Amino acid sequence: MSFDADTMVDRRRMRRKLTFWRVVAVAVAVVGILVAAGAVRGRADLGFAGGDRIARVTISGVIRNDRDRVEALQKLGKAKSVKAVVVHIDSPGGTTAGSEQLHTALRELVAKKPTVMVVDGMAASGGYIAALAGDHIIAQGNAIVGSIGVLFQYPNVSDLLKTLGVKVEEVKSSPLKAAPNGFEPTSPEARAAIAALVADSYDWFRDLVRERRKLDPDILGKVTDGRVFTGRQAVELKLIDGLGTEETAVEWLAKTKGIDAKLPVKDWDLERDLGELSFLHLGTAALDAAGLGGLARTLAGTGTIQSLETLSLDGLLALWHPRAAD
Repeated sequence: MSFDADTMVDRRRMRRKLTFWRVVAVAVAVVGILVAAGAVRGRADLGFAGGDRIARVTISGVIRNDRDRVEALQKLGKAKSVKAVVVHIDSPGGTTAGSEQLHTALRELVAKKPTVMVVDGMAASGGYIAALAGDHIIAQGNAIVGSIGVLFQYPNVSDLLKTLGVKVEEVKSSPLKAAPNGFEPTSPEARAAIAALVADSYDWFRDLVRERRKLDPDILGKVTDGRVFTGRQAVELKLIDGLGTEETAVEWLAKTKGIDAKLPVKDWDLERDLGELSFLHLGTAALDAAGLGGLARTLAGTGTIQSLETLSLDGLLALWHPRAAD
């Protein structure tokens, strides 16, 4: 019995030590992320050295307002060694305001540098708003393009609260203040107010598509009903200009903009600093540092991290992601 008791004590001591070192590992990981973020910003600030280049910019994941990304694009527009830009897009969209901000920044870049957009896997909703900033858009044949529309979602737990016997009291200045709130059935007036917001943003999105893609009313009505299209369908509907990859984009730059096709294509980082990373991505890094990298990679690989991040978005959304709605 004494031996068993000593063994249990030793095991508990080992577990405490393991927990301690895992906490230390997480702290080291956070410090490492800070250092890496500083290095990334340093690279973006310095730009390119060693001759003329074509810059490769990557827009991926959920789109939010991001001032650091805007500043990185502004610096890219001023970089004398950059002769052209290839923007890769693989995004389901995000907030409507964030997508508008990104579109504006990309339009300013297009005004300064020959630029072509390449849809790698998806340019849906807000991702397509970003793509519309370019004067020429190409995509892979099986890429997803479109989802032109605006969404406003909110949970309503009023029936659940009734079941639990919980009532939320409130005092507000007017009936539409903080409406809808999810704690009571949505009034017709609140629904109408939200519908007006969605309609206004949708009109802006639709007009942007019409203006940038020069679509006639019949095609415009067909492509702006919220559905998505493959790259091949998008070419026929004039949502994009052709099929291809980065090599196709460089060929277009050479043919139409006089850019030397032999110029090296180098990444221009738009990475966010630590303060701009979501807690979900920081959590993935912490899991990895604590010896749970397999779990972190599983979450990332299955789309759980991105799906959870889309659920945290507030306000008007220009977003297409079936997994987030399941």
